[in-house]
Amino acid sequence: MTLGVRGVVENARGEVLLVRHTYTKGLFLPGGGVERGETTEESLRRELEEEGGVKVTRTPELIGVFSNHRVFRNDHVLLYRVRSDAWVAGGDPIGREISEILWCDPRIPPEDTTPGTQRRLRELFYSEPPSLMW
Repeated sequence: MTLGVRGVVENARGEVLLVRHTYTKGLFLPGGGVERGETTEESLRRELEEEGGVKVTRTPELIGVFSNHRVFRNDHVLLYRVRSDAWVAGGDPIGREISEILWCDPRIPPEDTTPGTQRRLRELFYSEPPSLMW
């Protein structure tokens, strides 16, 4: 089994943070794999700082656990929400792994936003019924 985390990071304008990786197509919510010895929250904090330049200052809200079997066999993703008052700007994440970060309206994400990311945004911001699949 593999385990990952992703974060829905919101700014004061109600926009959400999306990232573009250098090694795959599409825009994603920032996140990644939980490393040995990390809690899922520690992993989220590390990944958000590495990928989004976001330093979490308060406990993030766990939204749910989703199966990602369509992409990786026996993979699971924990989704957290980080509201605008729960983070501060960190460093610049652009480099080896991240080619672009952008803030967008969660109700109108860019066309190349990945299907799983679009699904989570619709569930959170349009109150669509949640799917257990990423």
